[in-house]
Amino acid sequence: YPDLRAMFRAVISRAGRASAAAAAAPRSAIRPALAPAPRAWRFYSDEATPEKSKQEAPKQEAPEGETAKAVSVEDFRKMEKALVEKDAKIKELKDAYLRSLADAENIRNRSKTEIENTKAFAIQKFAKDLLDTVDILELALKHVPKEALADKVANKPLIDLHSGVDMTMASMIRTMERYGVESFDPLDKPYDPNTSHALFQAPMPGKTPGHVFVVEKRGYTIKGRVVRPAQVGVVVDPSGN
Repeated sequence: YPDLRAMFRAVISRAGRASAAAAAAPRSAIRPALAPAPRAWRFYSDEATPEKSKQEAPKQEAPEGETAKAVSVEDFRKMEKALVEKDAKIKELKDAYLRSLADAENIRNRSKTEIENTKAFAIQKFAKDLLDTVDILELALKHVPKEALADKVANKPLIDLHSGVDMTMASMIRTMERYGVESFDPLDKPYDPNTSHALFQAPMPGKTPGHVFVVEKRGYTIKGRVVRPAQVGVVVDPSGN
């Protein structure tokens, strides 16, 4: 090649002919050259065989400085005794704790009851003083003859006075009932010394012995507690039985 340009032209011309020949060749001739080489597969397991695992298993040795100590019978009995004493102490402390809780609950309930009773019976002394006025009004009404109340024209002032006293007494009784003071009348009932005071005894024909046949003053209670017992007369058996 005398000329460098002619050399480049020749090289390019040969490359072009080679590309054209490859393009004209059938694909079946090219495919075997491009096909990947067959692979060789090997099947195996990573698990070690029993013999190999036995051989490779490290031996567990006791740490240095630690040796098994045998407990003597005497030491065992001492530990057993200490355990029994500990259980007994725990039981004793538990019982003391439960008793303390029970005592605290009883004190709380007792204090609550005392506070409620104090509120309920705070007017007891005032009520007892007021009952005397009610008794006087009731006694005044009893001593008015029924015949005088029948003549509404001639005895109109007396009837009006009787009505006023009756309304006053009824108003006082209702006021006391609002504050828990209630009256009771044991007439024709068995005599109860806990709620009534017998002023006298008398034989009464047609009446049951031991029953109340007359009530001089009614009794009063506050929340079930007797403020003043009723003053009554009791039927007595004429034979003395």
